[in-house]
Amino acid sequence: MSPAGSRRRILALGGGGFTSSAEDWPLDELTASLTSRPTPRICLLPTASGDPEEQIRRFYAAFEPLGCELSHISLFRLGTHPVNLREHLLSRDVIYVGGGSLLNLLALWRVHGVDALLCEAWQLGVALCGVSAGSMCWFEAGVTRTYGRPSVASGLSLLRGSNSVHYGGDPVRRAAYRSAVAEGIPGGYAVEDGVALLFAGQELVDVVSSRPGARAYRVQLEGGALVERPLEAREIARPPGSPPSAPVSLVEFREAAQRRSRASRNSLRSIPPV
Repeated sequence: MSPAGSRRRILALGGGGFTSSAEDWPLDELTASLTSRPTPRICLLPTASGDPEEQIRRFYAAFEPLGCELSHISLFRLGTHPVNLREHLLSRDVIYVGGGSLLNLLALWRVHGVDALLCEAWQLGVALCGVSAGSMCWFEAGVTRTYGRPSVASGLSLLRGSNSVHYGGDPVRRAAYRSAVAEGIPGGYAVEDGVALLFAGQELVDVVSSRPGARAYRVQLEGGALVERPLEAREIARPPGSPPSAPVSLVEFREAAQRRSRASRNSLRSIPPV
């Protein structure tokens, strides 16, 4: 394996993160720590939800206080904000994929060649991260609700097996995933909100949780029977008595970032899309 290949990382979140609960902000810290650079270059791909302005704003508000160099790519706005996709994506340290529709995400990526660029970026050692659809896309298959009812969709297959998200809060999706594995899709991982799986290459090396009691599971067929085993998750919520210099919640992170940047960034238009 090449030196770049040995650094390949994928962080797959079952749900939560900067667009959800304030208690999930340790997952954002973990994302920023995927690279050893003092100023991580993180790019958001909010494609799965149609590049919503609110998701982009929250991304900047969450990660600016962590000392990151931030950018986002809006595929829906390339006509007015063109960008060299390959040059930009391959120059990042971390690429973060937001949640939404897995099918729509992959379809638009293929049109613009982003799917191939992400595979290339991963091979070169760029860390990949994502939540919900942005988590399932790295696997061979996931369970999407694009059509309302849960259905199986193929992913990029950077990681072996399948992935189902929102496992604790969506019982219909959970049942659909279990049935799909029982009927023959590759077994894999079921992940609750606030939990993330960290892979080095193809190997799962860590399971972390920002919410007490939240879990992930290994789901697979063994001897013709469906088996669901809980995976031990390491809690990364900040303990009581944290240093005063560290904000105690993601809400404070966002408010601090907004105060510092209000003079130069009063609207999304002043954040140059890249």
